[in-house]
Amino acid sequence: MSKKMSPKERRAIILTAAIELARREGYNKITRDGVARQAGMGSGTVTLYFNTMTQLRRALMRAAIVDEVLDVLAQGLAHNDPHALKASPELKRKAVDSLHQIAG
Repeated sequence: MSKKMSPKERRAIILTAAIELARREGYNKITRDGVARQAGMGSGTVTLYFNTMTQLRRALMRAAIVDEVLDVLAQGLAHNDPHALKASPELKRKAVDSLHQIAG
């Protein structure tokens, strides 16, 4: 018998899927359907947890900041995402520096 996932666990799976998708396809290219596919759930479930793409992107960027997912944060900075811009100056510098290491 499988254990039913809690709302907190399901939300974490959606955010993890969104981060993976942003890393692979680009932060500005993620879609609700793409995140749902990546998470292995229906797009209606994603909508239940994140009513709009703005809410999903906000939560995604907050998770990228907390977990220091520098490549996703750097993408947010490049697109002037208001939530990415709220990261600490040190973290923003680390994100930009990480891009230079990739390009260098």
